[in-house]
Amino acid sequence: MAVAFVTGGSGFVGGALIRRLVADGWQVRALARSERSARAVTVAGAEPAAGDLDQVDALATGAGSADVVFHCAAFVKQWGRREEYLRGNVTGTRNVIEACRRAGVPRMVHVGTEAAMLAGEPLIDINEDTPLRPDSKSLYCSTKAMAELAVREANGGGLRTVVVRPRLVWGPGDATILPALVEAVREGRFRWIGGGRHLTSTTYIDNAVHGLVLAATARDPGPSYFVTDGPPVVFRDFIGELVGTQGVTIPDRGLPPAVARFVAVAAEGAWRVLRLPGEPPITRTAVWLSALECTVDISRATNELGYRPPVTREQGMAALSSPP
Repeated sequence: MAVAFVTGGSGFVGGALIRRLVADGWQVRALARSERSARAVTVAGAEPAAGDLDQVDALATGAGSADVVFHCAAFVKQWGRREEYLRGNVTGTRNVIEACRRAGVPRMVHVGTEAAMLAGEPLIDINEDTPLRPDSKSLYCSTKAMAELAVREANGGGLRTVVVRPRLVWGPGDATILPALVEAVREGRFRWIGGGRHLTSTTYIDNAVHGLVLAATARDPGPSYFVTDGPPVVFRDFIGELVGTQGVTIPDRGLPPAVARFVAVAAEGAWRVLRLPGEPPITRTAVWLSALECTVDISRATNELGYRPPVTREQGMAALSSPP
């Protein structure tokens, strides 16, 4: 029986991954930094392993005898202190790498993101050769790029590292993107930046997990792979349908991109200088992720991993529309 150790198992992607691995017959342990996390990973089917990303010894214990470590944990908020992003995305990743080496784990699969290439310009038909942007002015984007660079540099010496990058992960269990969109619409805060008619790639949760499993089980995987739902769609159409699964209709209200960028930069500056509580009403990361075209070429995953999205967008939307 194959053994996996999962970080971030109480989250959206990590929880879905645990359920898939257990269904496939894997024995799964998952990092749990709290009683709540322990309950969540237990319900998903994993054995909880106490610890957090700061504790290399605990990580190495959890990874003991594992065939694969899946690193799904990350600091994904659109606003936070620099040290929070560095700790959650960079130092945490390096600690997982060190734990893999101490435990003699042969393979590590890291959950990456197209945001690691994002620095304020559209990403059109990008592939695995598109440069990472650790210099991005978005802390989330820059630290995810730093984390991936660390994973790539760790490849070798008995440890094979692979990065799988889904774009805009959605589906049942999402506690971040869809709830935030629904709340913004209901409170009258939602605006289409630039009209929202640009193209976007998307990745249903089961498709993202499928890519992770393929990367873990491939005989000789490459360093990184993009996985998506297939051909891109119009952002406005996708988001409208996504929110519509919750019985919500988005009004036709727009905001010019230049205004959105100015407000985001000004808001971030005010929050940093004045140390205001909570999050700014809009951040540059939010503007980039929602207003810039992002289309992804998945031919490398198709050709080298045999990746085909097992769930269509139509099937995913139907799953979201169905009662739990």
